[in-house]
Amino acid sequence: MSELDGCRARTMTANDLDAIRTWRNQPEVRRFSLTQHEIGAAEHAAWFERTSTDPRRKLFIIEENGDALGFVNFNDVEPQGIANWGFYAAPGARRGSGRILGRVAIREAFTGMALHKICGQALASNEASIRMHLSLGFREEGRLREQCRINGLYHDLVCFGLLRSEWISQKEVKVAK
Repeated sequence: MSELDGCRARTMTANDLDAIRTWRNQPEVRRFSLTQHEIGAAEHAAWFERTSTDPRRKLFIIEENGDALGFVNFNDVEPQGIANWGFYAAPGARRGSGRILGRVAIREAFTGMALHKICGQALASNEASIRMHLSLGFREEGRLREQCRINGLYHDLVCFGLLRSEWISQKEVKVAK
């Protein structure tokens, strides 16, 4: 039995807007976001209207046995292409949910969306996100020095990448064990 049994990525709908905005506005999520202001209902609805109809954007709720673990979004999506991802766990999700969320999203990206590569970024101060990327098989590809200005201060961004071929190799190693 796999830890991903009972887990799935489903497309976000308008019915998810309130929950996603609540999750995104949590202080522990905002403090590691590139935009840290509290998002209002009108701004959130406009974002959803814009992104949910964009064929190069994919918005997912990751579920485990019907319970939401968190949100994942991919942008610049093209089949056989390279996409960027962002994610956050639902507040109160059990310990380890972030890793499951990541594994389900990666499976969706490489199988359902047929991507070649997933790219991610994390603020250098977000040690949990950096550890999670590395534990999921991403490789650190660089650091953009003082790339983001947040609340008047510049922050470094750590850049990550995961190739489909690397993901397949990781899966094969786990099966062989």
